[in-house]
Amino acid sequence: MSTKTAELNTQFIPLPTEALAEPEGAGELAGRAERPESEGVANAKEGLEMSIQRPIRSVDQIHLRNIVPSASRRSFLAGAGGAAAALLGGRLAGIENPVVSTALAADTGSTTPTYAPIPEGALGPPLNPDGYFVGRISGDLYWVTDSFYTAMFLTTREGVVLVDAPPTVGHNLLRAISAVTQANGRPSRVTHQVYSHSHADHIGASFLLGPDVVRVGHRLCRELLLRDNDPHRPPPTVTFDDHFVLSVGGERLHLDYHGPNHSPDNIFIHAPDHQTLMFVDVIFPGWVPFDQLAVSQDIPDWIKAQEIAMGFEWQTLVAGHLGRLGTRADGELQIAYVNDLVTSAKATIASLNPMPFFQQFGNNAWAIFKAYLDAASAQTAAPVTEKYLGRLAAADVYTVSNAFSIFEFALRVDGGVLGPFSVHP
Repeated sequence: MSTKTAELNTQFIPLPTEALAEPEGAGELAGRAERPESEGVANAKEGLEMSIQRPIRSVDQIHLRNIVPSASRRSFLAGAGGAAAALLGGRLAGIENPVVSTALAADTGSTTPTYAPIPEGALGPPLNPDGYFVGRISGDLYWVTDSFYTAMFLTTREGVVLVDAPPTVGHNLLRAISAVTQANGRPSRVTHQVYSHSHADHIGASFLLGPDVVRVGHRLCRELLLRDNDPHRPPPTVTFDDHFVLSVGGERLHLDYHGPNHSPDNIFIHAPDHQTLMFVDVIFPGWVPFDQLAVSQDIPDWIKAQEIAMGFEWQTLVAGHLGRLGTRADGELQIAYVNDLVTSAKATIASLNPMPFFQQFGNNAWAIFKAYLDAASAQTAAPVTEKYLGRLAAADVYTVSNAFSIFEFALRVDGGVLGPFSVHP
């Protein structure tokens, strides 16, 4: 696999001579990885434990006047550009992007992707004609989704407490809140907003609520938003360091910070009266994590955060992404997936010989490392993808990039397991 992977990247421009230095002892790397890589793959497969539980969808749909189920999500996505049209309000209709077509062709050999079917259990409820779904979790706690992002809100006797404001849901947040409060007789005005973290894809529609909202977030969230100076994301005015209980109109949310994970400021939002946890960009119910473990900034602590989430008392998870609620079985399944990536990465780093890349690319240091890391990611991912196809959605889409994050950060950079690139003798 290593040599084959390297052959995919042979057309590099020659390096200028002034960029080169005399190499010393490069050949000594050859003896540090003697086992054939096929043995590494075999060991990884042998070390993987099967612990699969079929994810279940947990949703109590409320049938309100403007919440009429439309076609299934699968039908919604079937039409070309359908998802983009709903997600972006039709702004991309009719636009053909040659860059996108080229990227698709590079990934699949065709402008039509050929990924495995999505498991039925990964899909959420159908969207209404406005492009969203709102449902009751428990009592006066609700969730809303556009099948890409999710938010959560509490209706109280004093007003609404909204958690996050994804811009792709946008004005549909206000429509969902209006529909729910018209039905249950609670005030519709959003009085408080909680930020899970500072990233714009989760709170970029906050400005729609106006200035007269009490916004709550971690101290680091405020610091990051002051730095970003984005008018769409007003900084929180109420901050905390470790723990904060937000009480509004007889309802309460417990906000907890356990250190960095996906971002430096990402928090756990617990509704103990409703057995619900909202925790964003770490556990992805029914799906493998997004690209490079959700492009997280601290991979070891991101991995640890999964277990911290499971330590809370909850039955329902609002994960910030995709189209359905999560269960504890979803958390356990993802932890097994990540653990299997770690097991496979350890086998890969012990078996993958980098010498073919030195021989092929000579003095091009970046080409050598790129080929080595590409091969390591592919070898790490292979047995894990095979195991989880049909069990976790998009296992064939992002497992290679997730394997890269495990191999490069959890093992090499942060874990200190450097394999053939360890201390020179």
